[in-house]
Amino acid sequence: MAITAAQVNELRQKTGAGMMDCKKALTEADGDFEKAIDILRKKGASVAAKRAEKSANEGMVATKVSEDSKFAAIVEVNCETDFVAKSEDFVSLTNAVLETVYSKKLNDVSELANDSDIKAKIDQVMGKVGEKVEISRIATESAENGLLVDYIHMGSKLGVIVKFDNASDGRDELLQIGKDIAMQVAAMRPLCVYREEVPKDIVEKEMEIYKELARKEGKPEQILEKIATGRLNKFYQESCLAEQAFIKDNTKTVSDLLNEFNKKNNSQTKIALFKRFHLGDEKK
Repeated sequence: MAITAAQVNELRQKTGAGMMDCKKALTEADGDFEKAIDILRKKGASVAAKRAEKSANEGMVATKVSEDSKFAAIVEVNCETDFVAKSEDFVSLTNAVLETVYSKKLNDVSELANDSDIKAKIDQVMGKVGEKVEISRIATESAENGLLVDYIHMGSKLGVIVKFDNASDGRDELLQIGKDIAMQVAAMRPLCVYREEVPKDIVEKEMEIYKELARKEGKPEQILEKIATGRLNKFYQESCLAEQAFIKDNTKTVSDLLNEFNKKNNSQTKIALFKRFHLGDEKK
């Protein structure tokens, strides 16, 4: 298929690779962006393609956590322009969606389809601002034997909820640590909490890329597996929340931070999961 200059430029902006490298990669991938990114990584041509940003949408992310920190909700509502996203009408709509999701404990956008109040509010805002408005993601989470912490980044385009299990002691301290860890999730974009949770296909793809890079560096075939495994450990340290360097003190990991808390409080608190909604992320 014919590759356009616009496609080449978009891939270049996403990856930082050269124009010719981008064109060749897109041609080889038949225009498939994800395949082209992998091709660039294997060739060592991409300087910023590890997890290329998805195209952004405008809108707002909002969260709500119960007073006892046992229940939380997070929503993402989208529109077309930042101007509308900051308008009183759109903010009011987003808050109404959040309250509905929170009160009804909803986890699927389709569950809002039959809510006449929300549908009416969306139609009203769309009619007033002349833009498409949609609810793209919602989620709720309960923590019976733990607690939940939220974080909204300035501008309300990025929100996080972190769930802790076995949280019985040192609640106030854990809430503060939780805020820091939620901020960590926002800033560092982990794929998951623990390395065991990384999908098998991602691990296999990373190993393949690392082997190919080592091969192109002229490393002997018999040690490619060892080199790739070492680089995979580095990938885990960058991509798994528990192994990431703590943003407020890079001499310790997030896991170290929680271990210190557990030792101090004679507890076994652990991070159970996180939800991270960022405008423009691929919806899952």
